[in-house]
Amino acid sequence: MYLTSEKKAEIFAQYGKDAKNTGVAESQIALFTFRINHLTEHLKKNHKDFGTERALTSLVGKRRKMLDYLKARDIERYRAIIKVLGIRK
Repeated sequence: MYLTSEKKAEIFAQYGKDAKNTGVAESQIALFTFRINHLTEHLKKNHKDFGTERALTSLVGKRRKMLDYLKARDIERYRAIIKVLGIRK
């Protein structure tokens, strides 16, 4: 399995306030980005996997909504997470 509970805790600790606070927008965006990158690599090898393609599209939409929320609430946090994760906008 590519996403273990240890990996999730590491992502939450790195991008959120701490490993227990999983609701911070930055940590959610970082988790979505990790999953998106994994699915993108999978689809490069398995281009006919349409279920994964649909899941990828859904994740990108969720991340976009979370980024829009963060942009509306605090533009500096938005700019910081975009820069750290290398998300183009």
